[in-house]
Amino acid sequence: MQHDDIGFNSKAVHAGILSDSLGSAVTPIYQTSTFSFEDADHGARCFAGEEKGYIYTRIGNPTINELEHAVAKLEKGYGGIAVSSGMAAVNTVYLTFLGQGKHLVAHNALYGPSRAIVESLYVRFGVESTFVDATDPQQVADAIRPNTSLIYLETPANPTMGITDLEAVVAIAKKHNITVCVDNTFCSPYLQQPFDFGVDVVLHSMTKFINGHADIVAGMIIARDKAIYDRLRPVMVNMGCNMDPHQAWLTRRGLKTLGIRIDRAQENAIKVAKFLENHPKVEWILYPGLASHPQYELGKRQMKGPGAMISFGLHGGLDAGKRMMNNVKLALLAVSLGGIETLIQHPASMTHSKLSAEAKRIAGISDGLVRLSVGIEDVEDIIYDLNQALAAV
Repeated sequence: MQHDDIGFNSKAVHAGILSDSLGSAVTPIYQTSTFSFEDADHGARCFAGEEKGYIYTRIGNPTINELEHAVAKLEKGYGGIAVSSGMAAVNTVYLTFLGQGKHLVAHNALYGPSRAIVESLYVRFGVESTFVDATDPQQVADAIRPNTSLIYLETPANPTMGITDLEAVVAIAKKHNITVCVDNTFCSPYLQQPFDFGVDVVLHSMTKFINGHADIVAGMIIARDKAIYDRLRPVMVNMGCNMDPHQAWLTRRGLKTLGIRIDRAQENAIKVAKFLENHPKVEWILYPGLASHPQYELGKRQMKGPGAMISFGLHGGLDAGKRMMNNVKLALLAVSLGGIETLIQHPASMTHSKLSAEAKRIAGISDGLVRLSVGIEDVEDIIYDLNQALAAV
């Protein structure tokens, strides 16, 4: 049976596993910086790309390559490029497709550093940018300039949960020969596969759902085809943001249970969202699994499930949110997301604090917005914890 013929969870367990002489069921950790050659000619052929072989872990490593292959299979892409963090993935994409005189169009609600680094660092090197509400494809179309080289999206967006119509944006981009990249962290390949809609590049902070255990930091870039992969890979190698073999081994271990973890977290999130929607102290809630979500129907078409991320606001705004967050007992007051534990945080003062007040206002990141990453605990305990914390508001 070929890996292309089996289901998602089977691929998550088996894709990419390397065989060794001892018959190990798990690919070993090749914790080495360098690899020896058979002779000088062999080394020369490897460096020239005339023969496959390992040279140096920054360039390639069997443990890392297994993870790259597995994630690429799950995303249905050509090849994966593992990097040291989610932001290393973002910067590798930016450095590949942006440059002096180039223009970026992106969603105005992105993970804070993904936007802040464009406005604070890339602008110094002549990169132009326009941030729009990408849930309206017309705004993306209107923002395109002759020098636009990259459209960068998150869907659902962090932290506003806005959903972008990928098929519509890709159609716009193709008219202008513009690369489209999607940060698929919130969904993972289990719930959304952007290549199905014509996207060119997909990236992940694997720190989140793919690893799922809050014990490593990691990123991944997946290219649609060889031509794109061949542009991205040298940037990563030369920038030196490669993954460590032990880090890759831990992430590969987490990947094997991705589907069942998301199933449980999503099942919990649906119940938590309904609880919050009906709570008198909750002013508003954004969750793709609720019919009240502005892009509810689009989410059902584009995603295989609504996921485990919820944003909501309380009557009383920031002060009420602080009181709630300061009174949770089971949930952790911490940034990040996608782990087995429930996390709660305040984006405006934490993950998105580097954005200007005006940028946050336009993106819909209000001071009262609370972001909840629902974990796999017993849902009755999660709801009890939120309810007792809300009682303190």
